[in-house]
Amino acid sequence: MADDDLSPVLDAVGPRLRALRQRRDRTLADLAAETGISVSTLSRLEAGQRRPTLELLLPLARAHQVALDDLVDAPETGDPRVRSRPVERGGMTVVPLTRRPGGIQAMKLLLPVGYGRGAEQRTHEGYEWLYVLDGRLRLRLGPHDMVLGPGEAAEFDTRTPHAMENAGDDVCEALALMGPQGERAHLRARPARARGDG
Repeated sequence: MADDDLSPVLDAVGPRLRALRQRRDRTLADLAAETGISVSTLSRLEAGQRRPTLELLLPLARAHQVALDDLVDAPETGDPRVRSRPVERGGMTVVPLTRRPGGIQAMKLLLPVGYGRGAEQRTHEGYEWLYVLDGRLRLRLGPHDMVLGPGEAAEFDTRTPHAMENAGDDVCEALALMGPQGERAHLRARPARARGDG
């Protein structure tokens, strides 16, 4: 491929990197600490003032938990399957189910027994939808405390203080959709005390 053909591909890398970082609510300093790439280099990459190289893109792809192809928008191979590797986040296993940066992201969550007990509620930008596949998931959302069972779903603005925990004796499996504010659904869970779950 000639340099002229590569220019549009390389020009699109910076905005993709910025979108990935902002979607995960991370600062340039956070990313620099994880990748060993200086803040100034990261800033120039995102602004399109630095040409992306494999040496820079490999650690960034790992940090953002995406395939290298997603950073450079490689042409589709015709195989629509998502081949994401599970990652561990704070004791929970997360299996990404989408591979495109930006927009709504889908993932499967595996919460081991005891996960989240005593965790403090937290907030961040965004919107989240949860659907329990198996087990029991306790969701503390602002003043609400509820237990979701298989087939139940909840949605919420993540600026509301929230925390999740495995409320059962087996691994809890759930699907999560995380996206920008404004993606709305309807809360489909009832408070635990109303369901008799104590």
